Parts: sequence; C-alpha cells; structure tokens
Amino acid sequence: MGELMEMHSEFVRYYGLDTDGSPKWMQGEKLHKLLSSLQNIVIEDEGMDLAPLMPLYSAPNLEECMRKTQTVKYGEEVCFNGMLMLKASSSGLELGNCVWSIKGPRASITYLPSTLFVSAHALDCDYNSLKENDIILFSDFSSLNVMDENNENLGENAMVCDDSLLRYASVSADGVDEDEYVQCLSKNDDIAEEIERISFICSCISDAIKSGGSVLIPIGRLGVILLILEHISETLLSSNMKVPIFMISDAAEKIISFTNAVPEWLCKPRQEKLFSREEEALFGHVELLKEGRLFLFPHLYSKGLLAAWKEPCIVFCLDWSLRHSTAVHLLRRWHADKRNLLVLEQGVDTELTLKPFTPAAIQVLECSFLSGIKVRKVNPLLAVLKPKLVLFPEELKSWCPSKEDAPWSYLYYSKGKTIEIPNIREDFVVGLPTDVAFGLQPRQLDKAIAIARLRAKLHLSKGQYVLVAPKDQSDESNRQLLHWGAVDAGRLLSALQEKGIECAFPADNDDGSAGCERSILITSPGEALVKMAPDRTVIYCDDESTTKQIYDALSSVCNGI
Repeated sequence: MGELMEMHSEFVRYYGLDTDGSPKWMQGEKLHKLLSSLQNIVIEDEGMDLAPLMPLYSAPNLEECMRKTQTVKYGEEVCFNGMLMLKASSSGLELGNCVWSIKGPRASITYLPSTLFVSAHALDCDYNSLKENDIILFSDFSSLNVMDENNENLGENAMVCDDSLLRYASVSADGVDEDEYVQCLSKNDDIAEEIERISFICSCISDAIKSGGSVLIPIGRLGVILLILEHISETLLSSNMKVPIFMISDAAEKIISFTNAVPEWLCKPRQEKLFSREEEALFGHVELLKEGRLFLFPHLYSKGLLAAWKEPCIVFCLDWSLRHSTAVHLLRRWHADKRNLLVLEQGVDTELTLKPFTPAAIQVLECSFLSGIKVRKVNPLLAVLKPKLVLFPEELKSWCPSKEDAPWSYLYYSKGKTIEIPNIREDFVVGLPTDVAFGLQPRQLDKAIAIARLRAKLHLSKGQYVLVAPKDQSDESNRQLLHWGAVDAGRLLSALQEKGIECAFPADNDDGSAGCERSILITSPGEALVKMAPDRTVIYCDDESTTKQIYDALSSVCNGI
C-alpha cells in the first residue's frame, strides 16, 4: 500500500496532476473502447459509469488502517472477542501468506485462500493442522486461471496424480488409503513445472541481453522475484554475461531484508541452510548483492543510480499496471526497440496496458505462475481434512459440482450475497471449574444419572463456554430466573388480568393454531404489546413499571430454573 502511494506521488511530481488535452490513445472511438474495458475491469458490471471510483488513499489513511491491525506471529493462537480462537499457518504461496483456522464453541472453520502444498521458497502448507474442522471456506480462485485449463471436471475425475483415477466417495467407503491422498498432495510436480517455467523466462531474458536489449520485469510477487533472481544469476554466469540487475522500489531494501527476518516461514531446505554451519546463502540474490551485480534503489532519480546505470540491464519493479513510476519512465525509453523485453504476469490485459506506449515494438512475454491449488487436488485435500461442509465460490460450481454421495455437504457463495450456514453441532461442551464441581450436591435419579442445582454464570472465554460461580452469593435470591418453554397465550392473558392490567387479544389476532404468532394488546396502566411466537416472546413497552408487571405475569406461566 505504501509502495503504490509512493509511486503515485512520484508520477504526480513528474507529470503533474493535469495534462493539456487527452493523449491520442484516449481520443474518439479508442476512448470509448477503453472506457468499456475499464468498466469491465474495475466495476465488473457493464453499463455503469466510473463515478464510484475513489481517490487514492493518503499516508494518514494508511496509518489509521494499520493502527486497527493486530500483528500475529507464526503459529500464534489469538482470541477474538472471547468467542473465537484464530491461528495462522503457512499457505505455501508466499512468505507470510496464511491459512486460518478459526475455532468457536459451536463450530471450527478453515479459511483456505490460495495455497501450495509444496513450495520452492515458502514453508509448505501444513494441512494436517486443519484436519476435521467442521467447515472449509474455500477462497482459492487459482483453478479459474488459464494455466489450469487442462484440468478435468472434479465430478468426472476427482483425483488424478499419476494419470490414475481414484473414485470419488468417502475414504472409508471406497477403500482408498489416506496415504494415497497425502502422497498426491505432497508430490512436487507443480514445483517442477514452476522451475521449468522460470528457466524458460531466464532463457528469454538471456536472449534479449545477447541481442543488446534490456529487460523490464514489473512483477509484484516476492516469491517469483526471488526465484527469477536465483535462476537468472546462474543463466548469466553460465553464459559469461555481466549485466547489472536493478530492483527499483521504495520497498526494495525492506523486501530483501524481509527474507532473512522470517526464517519460520521458509521452506524446510532453506531452513536447513540457515541453521547449518555451511556459509551458503538462503537465496541467490545474496551472492548478487555481494558481487555488486544487484542494485537496490527506491527511485530512478536516487543518488548513485546514474553512476551504476548501464544498458543493457535487467530491471525489477513492482507496478504490474505500468501506470506509475519506474515502469512508465522505462517503457517510454524502451518501448520502440524490438530488442528489449517486457515480462508480464498472465492475467494482465496486455493491449490495454500498452496503449499509452503505442506504437510499441518491445517484445512481450506473458507468464503464468503457481497461484494456488490445482483442481485435481481439491478432492484429495477434502478427503484428508474430512470437513462436514465446504463453501465454494459460485464460479467454481461447474468445476466442483455437488454430489449426493459425497461425505461432506456443499454450499456456493457469491459476492454481495448472504447465505445461511446450517448448524454443524446441535450440542456443545460447557466447562465446569473444579471448585464449582466440588461444591455441587448431586441427587441420584438412577444408576446412570444424577442431578444438582447450580448457581453459576455462563461465560464465553477463549472460544469455550464455562460455568463460573458468582463471587457474591448474598443477593442470589434477587436474581432473575431463567425461563424456558412455549408461552400459552390464554394463560398469560389471565395472569395479566389478575394483576389488574387491562389487556385483550387484537381483533385480527390469530386463533392460536400451532406454530402461529399471537399478540396481547395492553392499554393500562401503560401501553404495551406482547408478541408470542413458538421460539420467542417479545415485550414492547416504554414504561419500566409496566414492563416489570408484564414480566412478573410472564414468569408465573413459564417454567423456571
């Protein structure tokens, strides 16, 4: 957020807030086409104007936002509002990206964002810690990416690891060993594909450098940047090419130092490097910095950059939109030379992105990177986690259709719509402190059951219900009783009249058939209305004295504890 704010400020300082007239690429029919594209990207609803767009946030906005956040360490369990216990574990996608386990007294929830089970740099996803949570909120949209388009429908091919089909059913019913599912999730085939993809990108970068061109890589994903730096170093070394590599970002130094500050988030091989006696660097960029081949600068106009600048070169910046700061300046310089190379992450509208720089001769390489769970691994994951309910995005309904014989239920959610989640646990556990338990005087009903009267308050603490004895027992006789059971409207009417309260059933009131709501209208000593439904009774009254009389009458016709 701070990086975007800084890039925007730099752009305004250099180009100003306003320009004289619209650029050529925003005139006439081209402008109409552009606005339509922007509406689809930003508003997601055709036909709307761009009025809802807001100005970019400011530094005070950012500070206010961060004051509302609570920092959580790796593996730390924190309590929210006494009701929920939250714990973050690695999702495997990036350093610090989390899968959340949320546990309350009535249900346990797994929040599953984009996740990798085996990672080349971050700690692998610890899915074992998520086992048997009641609900999985699945929010990994990577299955919709084009890099996953070869995956088959889950309903037809639930688990494809070595091109072998394992049946879709409960683990216990179909005889599939859980180890087979774990083996499928633990395979590093995705990482092998990722490394092969990175190697191809590095070969394209090498070709551009050999031809005398420079390379711009506006990618914001830390893991991708680290892997490209690691492999490009080897590629350049093997080709005996010495070109400078620049990372130009206001957060460049923080990003690089961050990789050494969070060892608990690193994958196991890199953790072993860290704690071994060998002086081997955790990442390839460490050697590049030592050898003076990698330079970190906050801005293009930073002190010392001109002295280090040499073309051809490789430049990393974090603005994938190509609308701010470094990317704008360098594309204006390099866009007309076909020897230069622009590396974009797939999903960016290349034509729209390069509009301000047309006519552009620069080579463009669109790349897709691992961004989450492959479709073929969804059901093996569910088979290991054994949830009771899975919430899928509506967009994944065709990929992950509901099955009648599935051992878990499905619900589909969509943006801006509320869905009701059924109760997962009908009963729940209440804790009883030792001192309270020893103070009970049970009465034996039969060999298996005993009953005792208990004076205690129901507390919710750290996601669990606990019965706590009140400290002051002196005024226990004045405490309100807990009432339960359905209210008989006729008995309540009689009880109110016996207390001298003028009341009656409204003329249009229901006759009292089962399951219907009934009302009693009170006119004196104060105006009030009592509504009785099968699951609740509500008293509407502004006068405290009248309310107390109504409550006393209600207490006399209810069961109490």
